[in-house]
Amino acid sequence: MANVYEVNPQELVKATAAKLKEVIKEPPEYVHFVKSGAGRERPPQDVDFWYVRSASVLRQVYLNGPIGVSRLRVRYGNKKEHVVHRKHFTRAGGSVITDSLKALEAAGLVKTDTKGRTITPKGKSFLDKLSNTILTSEGGQ
Repeated sequence: MANVYEVNPQELVKATAAKLKEVIKEPPEYVHFVKSGAGRERPPQDVDFWYVRSASVLRQVYLNGPIGVSRLRVRYGNKKEHVVHRKHFTRAGGSVITDSLKALEAAGLVKTDTKGRTITPKGKSFLDKLSNTILTSEGGQ
């Protein structure tokens, strides 16, 4: 049985986002209008941005859990480059990360622990099954 460590992260996040569309029905209303952080110039152009970010957050919780919103804000931050002065690192916005974690908790894939969010057995098997299908489809080609 394959796990998350053996699969290409981009393919896993893409497949997880597609599955999360079935599990999590509606993203928050504000997602299409807000930037994902202070260092970004524009809101995300991808229609499925929230599902992709939620899938990526789920993968980060699997790999680095227990993990909190503040560490995830650093993980998804970037350098602010659209101004005249030097580039400075800015953290990502916390509302998108917090709401995706809440939705993942409601789906039963993540749980709150004393030191942050951790993956549940359901979430671990969810990602491991997706990893296995990705590896078997790559091996069959």
